[in-house]
Amino acid sequence: MFFIDQVILLAAVLILLGIISSKLSARLGLPVLVLFLIVGMLAGEDGPGGILFDNAEAAHSLGTLALALILFDGGLQTPLKAIKLVWKPASALATLGVLITGAVTGYAAAYILKIPLLQGMLLGAIVGSTDAAAVFSLLRNAGIHLNGKLKATLEIESASNDPMAIFLTVGLLEVLVNEMKPGSGLLVMFLSQMGLGAVVGLAVGWISLRLINRIQLVAAGLYPVLVAACGLLSFGITANIGGSGFLAVFITGVVIGNSRFVFQRSTFLFHDGLAWLSQITMFVVLGLLITPTSLIDVWLEGLIIAFVLIFIARPLAVVPILAIFGFNLREITLVSWVGLRGSVPIILAIFPLIFGLPGAALIFNVVFFVVLISATLQGSSLAWMARKLKLTLPPPVTPAATLEITALGDVDADIVEYTLGRTSRADGCRISQLALPESAVMAMISRDNNIIAPRGSTLLQAEDQLFIVLKPITRAFVDCVFSGKVDGEKYELPAQELKVKGNTHIIDIAHSYNIDITGGPEETLEQVIKSHLMTAPSINAVAELNNVKLYVREMVGERITTVGIKVTAGKLKN
Repeated sequence: MFFIDQVILLAAVLILLGIISSKLSARLGLPVLVLFLIVGMLAGEDGPGGILFDNAEAAHSLGTLALALILFDGGLQTPLKAIKLVWKPASALATLGVLITGAVTGYAAAYILKIPLLQGMLLGAIVGSTDAAAVFSLLRNAGIHLNGKLKATLEIESASNDPMAIFLTVGLLEVLVNEMKPGSGLLVMFLSQMGLGAVVGLAVGWISLRLINRIQLVAAGLYPVLVAACGLLSFGITANIGGSGFLAVFITGVVIGNSRFVFQRSTFLFHDGLAWLSQITMFVVLGLLITPTSLIDVWLEGLIIAFVLIFIARPLAVVPILAIFGFNLREITLVSWVGLRGSVPIILAIFPLIFGLPGAALIFNVVFFVVLISATLQGSSLAWMARKLKLTLPPPVTPAATLEITALGDVDADIVEYTLGRTSRADGCRISQLALPESAVMAMISRDNNIIAPRGSTLLQAEDQLFIVLKPITRAFVDCVFSGKVDGEKYELPAQELKVKGNTHIIDIAHSYNIDITGGPEETLEQVIKSHLMTAPSINAVAELNNVKLYVREMVGERITTVGIKVTAGKLKN
């Protein structure tokens, strides 16, 4: 048997154990990263697996690659709207917040471990950032639903604060090992890390989109691989010219994910699976690297440092920053609590080992213990804390799947499958009452394993599966039609105009979008426009009704066939 045969078998067994352990996550109330780490430790030299693994550089290399793929997937799934909503508080937390957290924790660590102050600050910098993999996993896969602003703040912060932690860690190591003097050198390093990361990330994302949409590959399965290669290219270029590869790969993911490109849905599914594989591999390898018995020697010191980090340093960093940006006390409390540490601190804790810093083993063991405590305590109590603070929302009504129309090439359309919820606005309505956008067409209904041909008189029921052909630009409006009638987040009208048929009734517009239009409930939009215009209707004529404008967009003879609706003030409500 060749050595590689044994490696493949071992890797398969560890990955399978990692996947199986993820099934236990919800039952045990532990984040998956903790279970993956435990699998690695059990497979290690102190566990029943007995695998001897002490190659810090290999663990660092695997961890870096895995984290790059995780951040790229996080960028692909992060809406640009969310970034625009919270970029100010998230960027403040990702920079100033990491600095404050690291400084407070580092000062405490120097006192508790009786090590030099700079080494204490190094430990603080290592544990200063929250972990994107852990936060993404908990918020997106654990069934926790928060309001858009709060969820976006947590995700954007966790995805963008790694460069600051890396900069502080490498900078302090340069001072400690290479005796670089603090000052202009550190400032140049910081600017190059952030600046180059942002510029390269945007540039590679822009170029990648044009390449993906124009190249004609022989197999559809190559497109997700091409997207992955573009993300890794962004990381590699940036890291090799002195910038932050992690920031670059996240930004490239955001640019690509928020644009229209071929085989988009299959690409997202591919990268979601790749991110999971990366998480399993990374945490299992990091678990293998640690010697569990060595944690016994630092358990008390690690516990005290974790206490300082969770209950003192993180709140001191979060409270003043979020208070400035108008977050309320309950939201600030939750953000303070969701300061999960994960793979990044462990990977950064390998840096002192690679640099040959005296006392590096102590720092690594303490960091590993702090991560275990943080992930276990904060991760397992996140759902409980969110409920206690009354910040959880009912699950949103979302499509079960988006099916791509790949056979039609460049046609700008999707087939979207909705499973109708019992709280949906559309439950109990006839199709003719839905006021769907003019370009959206219901193609098929599946009910109790039977196919129903949709007609205007068809009555929709909960659990119906609806297949709708739509243009992506109208997706937000269609989502609203099938949204739940529950208290929670309010829908905002998209910036673009809503176009519906001229014979749509006012009552149907109100029910589907909660847009109040002056007139009798049974009046049609065509009748309302004609009653408010002083002259005969013509294309682009507009009727202004309080905060709603009705535009004549298409006519057949004297009949208005398509009407554009734009709300100048107000929101769509549930």
